[in-house]
Amino acid sequence: MSNPAWLTEARRYIGVREIPGVTHNPLIVQMWKTIKRGGIKDDETPWCAAFVGFCLENVGIVSSRFESAKSYLSWGQPLPGPAPGCIVVFTRDGGGHVGFLEGLTIDGRLLVLGGNQGNEVNIRAFPESRVSGYRWPLSWPRPHVSLQIGAAPATGGEA
Repeated sequence: MSNPAWLTEARRYIGVREIPGVTHNPLIVQMWKTIKRGGIKDDETPWCAAFVGFCLENVGIVSSRFESAKSYLSWGQPLPGPAPGCIVVFTRDGGGHVGFLEGLTIDGRLLVLGGNQGNEVNIRAFPESRVSGYRWPLSWPRPHVSLQIGAAPATGGEA
């Protein structure tokens, strides 16, 4: 299975990070504009959903166009389990998190390419126990491959 266009797009931005202080990264500010949230003009507002939406919109897929990670729980179509490139939504204290599934660690954590992970775009490992849902764009055929937790020999840092 080839990589979905949005995952290829997301990989282009690995390393983009917030700028500490009063200056804001113009690319992160552009992410807000791309998802139609141009009133947000900083890189301190949690921007994981802006990153996901930005990548989707850049390849012609309408995103949730909302600043909440949890907005992706009602976006697209649900998947019964993790699939390469799917949008994965997590719970966390005080809100949620969203990113693209890159793979699995050997111990079953999800490797997620996302924005605002330690104030930057990177790939980090998350426990499956935090997953609220797996989503896929309506305009793309559902993937036939579902990853088996604990079966992929990859590594990544804990988020």
